[in-house]
Amino acid sequence: MQIPYSQTPQTPQTREAQSATTAGQYRTLWRWHFYAGLFVMPWLMVLAITGTLYVFQPQIEPWLYHDRMVVAASPSPRLSEQALMDRAAASLPAGSQVSSVEIDRDPKRSAEFIFRLPNGERESVYVNPYTGTVLGTLSVEHRLMKQARALHRSLMLGKPGEWLMELAGCWTLVMLATGLALWWPRAGATWAAALRPRLQLRGRALLRNLHGVAGLWLAAGGLAFVLTGLPWSGSWGAQFKALATKAGMGSPAGAWGEAPVRSQLPAKPMKMDDLPIAQIPWAVGNTTVPVSAPPPASKTSSTPGTNDMTSITGMTHGGISRTMPAMHGDANEHARHEGHEGMGSMGMSPASLCAHGALPVDDIMAIAARHGVQSRYSLVVPSRPDGVYTVSYFPADPRDERTLHIDQYSGKVLRDIDYNVYGAVAQAISYGTSLHMGKYFGVANQWLCALISMGLFAMAASGAVMWWMRRPARSLGAPSRPQARPPMRGWTIGMFALGGLFPLMGATMALVWAGDRLVFGRRARG
Repeated sequence: MQIPYSQTPQTPQTREAQSATTAGQYRTLWRWHFYAGLFVMPWLMVLAITGTLYVFQPQIEPWLYHDRMVVAASPSPRLSEQALMDRAAASLPAGSQVSSVEIDRDPKRSAEFIFRLPNGERESVYVNPYTGTVLGTLSVEHRLMKQARALHRSLMLGKPGEWLMELAGCWTLVMLATGLALWWPRAGATWAAALRPRLQLRGRALLRNLHGVAGLWLAAGGLAFVLTGLPWSGSWGAQFKALATKAGMGSPAGAWGEAPVRSQLPAKPMKMDDLPIAQIPWAVGNTTVPVSAPPPASKTSSTPGTNDMTSITGMTHGGISRTMPAMHGDANEHARHEGHEGMGSMGMSPASLCAHGALPVDDIMAIAARHGVQSRYSLVVPSRPDGVYTVSYFPADPRDERTLHIDQYSGKVLRDIDYNVYGAVAQAISYGTSLHMGKYFGVANQWLCALISMGLFAMAASGAVMWWMRRPARSLGAPSRPQARPPMRGWTIGMFALGGLFPLMGATMALVWAGDRLVFGRRARG
């Protein structure tokens, strides 16, 4: 927003009044920029560091966990996935339940299986696909990228942390808007001068110049980060996607992994005695129950056909939720902050899957391949006798996204969801997510995201240093409020619109406005 200047002053009094108005507008914008920056600075630094780490996840994890994720390519044929899964299960404590299989046909990558342990934690087991040797395990909850994602999304504080980071994103919009208005070329200044740093300056003047120039260069990227990240925020994002779905512009049911369909149980009756009680999730005793009879409703699933997938935020590499594009598993993560976490969290043991007649995972993989899904996807195993296999494929190009729900007994594809059946909003979110996570155009996209992120980090750091340098002792150091309220109708309307669009932010804006007048009053000095 450019501060207006009159082109036709007529008298010294008119010029003085215009100068006072302009100065008042500048002070008002600077004051809001100060409050926004003061709140955003620490959280923006956290977002920048964790986001930069996360976009390089496809390179970092194989290096960090090389002994488990990477194997020597061999001309020998791979063992069947079912056999590898049995080897993985045998290495874990009794009662561990498989929840998903991470399919990657790269000859140099190990096979990965995610299990729910008896203590409730999830663990990835890595197996050499040529020899069947168990290479080791990784805790899904404690691996580096899971921690980075938790910090990025909620500071590891749960729902309050999600709200805080959502507010940080919203207030970044105010910080960007006011920063652009403050540095916008005016009064004869040129864009060349505004976009080029003045390195001959020293001290705080140099910092201010670099801060403003970098702000102009990074504004578009910062705006893109905020707008593509907010749809995955805990409060506003969930409501936004729900409204888009109701309007027919969101994702169809089952697109993010939840199963709105059920497997058709075989009609042949069987006795519970035929299976170990521990392997029958809905067994209540040694009674004869027709397999075709539906089991009692699960306490974790209130909607028919949900496959016990009450939370779907982490179906990716290592079971981490999809917040960024999937190069391999977890690359599904920053794009889908709310998509897959609990998928398959109550899965069955491999032996149980075969015992109650489910098709082996190799057959399901063959079905997925016939539908064009070959590698780098998650296969969530059914968690109950009428559950389904779910294939979730989220590659770098959103147009190739695919979700398949497959009957575990017959292999029939019950639901096939691709990008073309998404609504307009869901399609836009998919593209935004892929760009946000550095996936869409490969390594160049990763480095662009890193450059923007670390540029924003530098802006936050320089803003903090400038504030500390100018802050009077025992004072907040906010820019002084103008003596007379300048006319700023456009700014006021914009702030009300922003507060209405993001209600949580609107509430905090009202608190800042009230605090500015009641607490700091007119004592703040420039």
